[in-house]
Amino acid sequence: MDATVPSRVLPRVNPPALTPVHKSSLPCHQIGKSMSTCCHSSKSSGQEHTLSCSNPSDKQTGIVWGSSLYGPVQKRNLSGRSFCSLEVCTYPGLESESKSPAHAAEERVGVLLLNLGGPDTLNDVQPFLFNLFADPDIIRLPRLFRFLQRPLAQLISVLRAPKSKEGYASIGGGSPLRKITDDQAIALRNALEAKETPVHVYVAMRYWHPFTEEAVQQASLNSIVSSSSLRLLNERTIDLIPTIKRDRVTKLVVLPLYPQFSISTTGSSIRVLQNIFREDAYLSRLPVSIIQSWYQREGYIKSMAGLIEKELGSFSRPEEVMIFFSAHGVPVSYVEDAGDPYRDQMEECIHLIMHELKVRGINNEHTLAYQSRVGPVQWLKPYTDEVLVELGEKGVKSLLAVPVSFVSEHIETLEEIDMEYKNLALESGIENWGRVPALGCTSPFITDLADAVIEALPSATAMTSAVDSDENDIDPVAYAIKLFFGSILAFVLLLSPKMISAFRNHLL
Repeated sequence: MDATVPSRVLPRVNPPALTPVHKSSLPCHQIGKSMSTCCHSSKSSGQEHTLSCSNPSDKQTGIVWGSSLYGPVQKRNLSGRSFCSLEVCTYPGLESESKSPAHAAEERVGVLLLNLGGPDTLNDVQPFLFNLFADPDIIRLPRLFRFLQRPLAQLISVLRAPKSKEGYASIGGGSPLRKITDDQAIALRNALEAKETPVHVYVAMRYWHPFTEEAVQQASLNSIVSSSSLRLLNERTIDLIPTIKRDRVTKLVVLPLYPQFSISTTGSSIRVLQNIFREDAYLSRLPVSIIQSWYQREGYIKSMAGLIEKELGSFSRPEEVMIFFSAHGVPVSYVEDAGDPYRDQMEECIHLIMHELKVRGINNEHTLAYQSRVGPVQWLKPYTDEVLVELGEKGVKSLLAVPVSFVSEHIETLEEIDMEYKNLALESGIENWGRVPALGCTSPFITDLADAVIEALPSATAMTSAVDSDENDIDPVAYAIKLFFGSILAFVLLLSPKMISAFRNHLL
């Protein structure tokens, strides 16, 4: 059954000039509404669901999770097109009856927020890093070498832990990401209740507590007064609070807190969710909608533009400030070989933000660079550190850093941007430095996420098993050869002097 999914669209055409709208950052519980245009959910002959914009000439195919996790992703020509601002992923199989948002109160609706996670204390840093690098969507080894994933993750985590601990120590001894995400969850719940859509909200972290696996059974936030009280609850108390199953949730919306889709962020969490749902009879029948990306949504774009406009006002000569977008990087192979749409979506996102600023009369120059690369492989360029040096050499004196990949403060904003990149910029000749804060609980942003959840509800369908056909296509001879040489490589890695020394220091 086709379902209509209303959504705001920010077109890449040149609209008439609008009077700038200045919105103050209100407390998380204060909400507002915005106007909507429409997108439509359609069902292809393969029984896969995509979204397309109401204008038939402006269509965008979302990434549909079917028989394989990622599937082929086609590169898009972004020039001169407008896109649907809500990419919703649903599943083939048992289709639930579509209902309008007006019927949401009759449903037991759950919203699952996905985020990266971060270590709570310095003692958590090394196991957090192990979880990160043990993810096959972070370090993508060939299938026949995946038995090396955990030994390699252990090696990298042990070697990187001392430097990472210094970074976390400089921002207070742990990541604030859990607290901020809890606050966003409560703000989103309140925003949906204000729209007469009561929901249970759950938080799922990929690499630290509450893990994605735990969050399926995690306490809902409905009975939590504040995030601080949530953190004070012990595990025994949490076990007594209703979970997704105990709440008898009848429809679930999965909302990644990553504006742009990447295999290494949203994709990784969805893969884990698929595995969990596949193995559970109740969950496998639960109607689910996954909002894959929302970087084009009006609330996000206008909230980002508003923060940039506000920070520009802190400079003595705002018109001379270079707007410096710094995005989290991914390896080039993800984009060129695996079809990750992250780079295309990031460039489109920057275009939309700058267009909104121009509508407000702000015409500053801007640039985009990518941060946080790891290892010897090539990552998306240009690199943030290299661009900062180049800008200083070109005589740029004022710079406003904008962390465009992140909606919460964490190690990459508080330490990498605020400390490392700021110091590098000042050493390179840049005299005036500013940084746009992460969105956090900014009211228009949270309100728009609530709208995204409501718009996604009619598209929910049951999740079914997805079998990767490649699993049965392994050549046994090739497998034996690669296993032999791979074992030698693992032996060399694990018994290398550097590794032995690192483990000795770690144990002592």
